Amino acid sequence: MQKNQRTIKKEVVIYGSGLHTGLETKVKFKPAQPFQGITFVRSDLDNRPTISAYGKNVISTNRGTTLQENGAIVKTTEHLLAAIAGLEIDNIFIEIDNEEIPILDGSSDPFLKILQSAGIKEENINKQYFNPKNKIEFYFEETDSRYILEPADEFSASVNVDYNTEILGKSSAKINSISEFKKELSSSRTFCFLHEISELADNNLIKGGDLNNAIIFVENKIKDIEVKKLQNLFNKKDLKIKEKRILNDLKLRYKNEPARHKLLDVIGDLTLLGNPIKGKLKVSKPGHKANTEFVKKLLSIMKNTTPQYNVNETPVKNINEIMEILPHRPPFLFLDKIIELSNNHVVGVKNVTMNEDFFIGHFPKSPVMPGVLQIEAMAQAGGILILNTVPDPKNYLTYFMKIDNVKFKQKVIPGDTLIFRLDLASPIRRGICHMTGNAYVGDKIVMQAELMAKIEKIK
Repeated sequence: MQKNQRTIKKEVVIYGSGLHTGLETKVKFKPAQPFQGITFVRSDLDNRPTISAYGKNVISTNRGTTLQENGAIVKTTEHLLAAIAGLEIDNIFIEIDNEEIPILDGSSDPFLKILQSAGIKEENINKQYFNPKNKIEFYFEETDSRYILEPADEFSASVNVDYNTEILGKSSAKINSISEFKKELSSSRTFCFLHEISELADNNLIKGGDLNNAIIFVENKIKDIEVKKLQNLFNKKDLKIKEKRILNDLKLRYKNEPARHKLLDVIGDLTLLGNPIKGKLKVSKPGHKANTEFVKKLLSIMKNTTPQYNVNETPVKNINEIMEILPHRPPFLFLDKIIELSNNHVVGVKNVTMNEDFFIGHFPKSPVMPGVLQIEAMAQAGGILILNTVPDPKNYLTYFMKIDNVKFKQKVIPGDTLIFRLDLASPIRRGICHMTGNAYVGDKIVMQAELMAKIEKIK
């Protein structure tokens, strides 16, 4: 069943301390327009740089997923992103006045509740999904992590973990639909082992950690000096440290809470794909590094998969909406529809007919679409992508800066339907956009190119 894109109805705010930095952070959630995606805004920095929740922006997965773009970073994003995914929100601005998302109680639940309080708004625009055509298998040797994604009509996921310890051994968790996230996963908390706490503290981390935002498992006896160190760290002189127990006898919310939290983390990291998934996912031994490497694998598959064009579906932007954004007009408008659009990619359609002016002279009795005009059509699709980043695209013009690595693989003739897919090769900076593109006719690539363009405000 097709669903519409979603955002929130009004602004809401939440406060809390970062797990590792210990810094107090204000997080303000704001509604966003369709196709703007999930975007962090560093309100504490000059020019308020933005950071898209996208796989290419991952720079670290050490004890959380850290993103960087436009010279700014945001840390520990996974629990918040999981809440956004659980509510099936597609577009939202997240303003933060520090570098780390608050840990709160160590789960997604506080984020989910504050977002629910804002209300959910559905747009009259279809969601865009990643629909795998075939089974996708991915093995990450470094952590012995395995991912299997199979085609399905909706999203479901399961994880298996095995820590090979007496207190925390084999466990599993699953959801049959993303609609089960709130009930089954949202309140499951992050966890670690006691021996890791000292290491984290020695590395100047977990400055915002306390006994209320993590489950801490005790495997072995520890020395008295370590006990005192932990008592000072948590400011708890009555700290109970018993072997093969949970620190301070904290009660689990679920018997398999650690496995549920691992699945929560997977769902949070999967939002970095940019589109929700329709598929059945099975994961063994997940972790943030493996999760984000799997996302990059899927992004590569998406980039190199022939776009699916259904003539019966309402386009993202029709020809009239395209002309509201681009300044081009016939006979130099070479784009008829936009069928996919996000912060990071665009898919456009050009129907090639014998009525094109250029066929009069190129060539009589053997009409072929000039390669330079194929590049122009691709660039116009790229213009939609870059102009989607500004609130008033009518007031901007787009200019070519560079064309590289152009390859023409097959003739384009009257009757062909050209489909262009362009992906950002690097983040947009100062209005400059570097894109890689493929042009398809049917399931064949007919042209490839790297394009660089710049937008400038009309004076």
